[in-house]
Amino acid sequence: MRFRAGQRLRRNADFRTVREQGRRADCGAFQLVWRAPAGADTAQPRTARVGVVASRAAVGGAVERNRAKRRLRELYRRHQELVPPGFDLILTARSAVLRLDFSELEKKFVEACRRFPPKPSASHV
Repeated sequence: MRFRAGQRLRRNADFRTVREQGRRADCGAFQLVWRAPAGADTAQPRTARVGVVASRAAVGGAVERNRAKRRLRELYRRHQELVPPGFDLILTARSAVLRLDFSELEKKFVEACRRFPPKPSASHV
């Protein structure tokens, strides 16, 4: 399961929209903000997209920030099937993301993904 370019949030406007209209989950080592697709977006669902943020104030220097972002991208890559199509996510690193074992980060991410609204089933169409 690769992490392709189409699965990334790239534009500032997209980040802003998710932050302003999205819901938040505090996972301790990171914050997860998600936005479900709007009504018009659900007609042709696209793949979910993710943006990863690590600030110098929260995480540290360039080496620590890059390592934190790699860990969060890997979390998403391994568990992207938990994210419904069309969702936009922002994973914001905190300093604990470098201190915790990866298995603990995975548990926190999976727990946060359970807060997403259920995927629509084919019987409701």
